[in-house]
Amino acid sequence: MPGALFTAGEGHASEVTGAEVSEVQRFLEASPEYYLRVTGEPPGPGAAQEELEALPPAEWDFTRKSLVAFRDASGAIIGLAEMVANLFAAGVWHIGLFIIATRLHGTGAAQLWYGALESWLRSQGCQWIRLGVAQGNAPAERFWQKLGYLELRKREGVQLGEQLHTIRVLMKPLAGRPVSDYLSLVARDRPE
Repeated sequence: MPGALFTAGEGHASEVTGAEVSEVQRFLEASPEYYLRVTGEPPGPGAAQEELEALPPAEWDFTRKSLVAFRDASGAIIGLAEMVANLFAAGVWHIGLFIIATRLHGTGAAQLWYGALESWLRSQGCQWIRLGVAQGNAPAERFWQKLGYLELRKREGVQLGEQLHTIRVLMKPLAGRPVSDYLSLVARDRPE
């Protein structure tokens, strides 16, 4: 498939462009669980545009932010991932969003797409993947734990939409290096 970043099963992943915003918006509205759990509200009418354009804070070093669509064999969006390359240090990638279509929950699709994403990240030079999960979002907490993510610290009082959260900062090493190497590069994630 031209323009595919990677494949999973019969599907492929590609970077979302501005021309695909309305398609992404329809996907988010059809699978609102992430937004409901984390922000307390369904995705608003500009959610897709915001996901595409939002950047990390200006003081954070990174090389690239992208929104990736997971597409089935017909080309329909069945998932999304937002990634930030080389966040804080070379080799550190951040997953800011990972959503699989509601109709595919419980089918193994999330594990399939995550596995393909992780393999692709390795091929891009990723040595550590980091992310934040809202404490109390039990399905997400179980998912990331099963995939081998380690909790580094908690950030309390993080406002997401209408809700105030404690965010569990998680990390997974991909290159066999110890957690201490990661923490020497990303002081922000050191346990307090």
